[in-house]
Amino acid sequence: MNLDAIVDRMLSWWSQPLFSVGSTSINAGGLLTGIGFLLGVWWLAGTLERTLLRVAGSRNQEPDMRARVHMLSRLLRYAVWVIGTIVGLNYLGIDLTSVALLGSAFAVGLGFGLQNIFSNFAAGVIILLERSLKVGDFVDLQSGVRGHVREIAMRYTRVTTNDALDVLVPNSEFINGRVVSWTFGESFRRMHVPFGVAYGTPKEKVRDAAILAAAQVEGILDTEGQRPVVWLISYGDNAVNYELVVWADRELTTHPASTHAKLMWALDDELSRAGIEIPFPQRDLHWRSGSLPVVISRAGAPSNRARDALPPGAASD
Repeated sequence: MNLDAIVDRMLSWWSQPLFSVGSTSINAGGLLTGIGFLLGVWWLAGTLERTLLRVAGSRNQEPDMRARVHMLSRLLRYAVWVIGTIVGLNYLGIDLTSVALLGSAFAVGLGFGLQNIFSNFAAGVIILLERSLKVGDFVDLQSGVRGHVREIAMRYTRVTTNDALDVLVPNSEFINGRVVSWTFGESFRRMHVPFGVAYGTPKEKVRDAAILAAAQVEGILDTEGQRPVVWLISYGDNAVNYELVVWADRELTTHPASTHAKLMWALDDELSRAGIEIPFPQRDLHWRSGSLPVVISRAGAPSNRARDALPPGAASD
């Protein structure tokens, strides 16, 4: 078989119809070209997104601006996918009306099996459009996950905890569940640190020591309307219970556990320096004097009832 025959056979195979979509016949050449075109569109969409994120990161922008760039880049990626797919189908000569009818029938059957995937994708698009959740936000979910939002993907949102653990949370959880955002609006939050002191300690002395402790932690605000205060909460069984109430900046707010530990450390130092006792549970034992009746039996020994009344270890003769 010469070279011309091989070329003719390959061209014949390249143009041979494989299947039909509506009134359009799809041959091997068109199918391979369409697949290559779609792969190129997906590569282009990913490259555009990564380029925008890289440019935004190199300019050291504010967290809110970086969140906007992430949203725009992700929406641009989805738009390139959709437009590229439509252009590719038009290039193949496929009637989009027939594709829509086929896709509708296919989606009905597929939707029952992939309902969660589609709902998570729709939830991700809603989150990106309404900007109720942004990259960089510090969130506390109803499921107990707490951390920084690092990525909002098609199916999940990546939340990184302060222990550097990445948790992939389905997007629908942010739509259907309770979400506490510590950084949604203001860049500072109020924090409460409970503690107790011994009864009899002057309240003014406790207040001064606690406010001095708050001043030792960098990031605690001390401006008009946001100064540290001390609240007397209750009288406990063993202590008078107070709360140190402070306003913390974004850095401290997004690390609540370490911030609480810093405040407790400073509070312990200042209370010890002021000579204020930190109580612990105590119990007082009271002994009462009394008489123990002893009945002498005929044999000269205490009766059974008397022996039962004797304290443990006491001699019975």
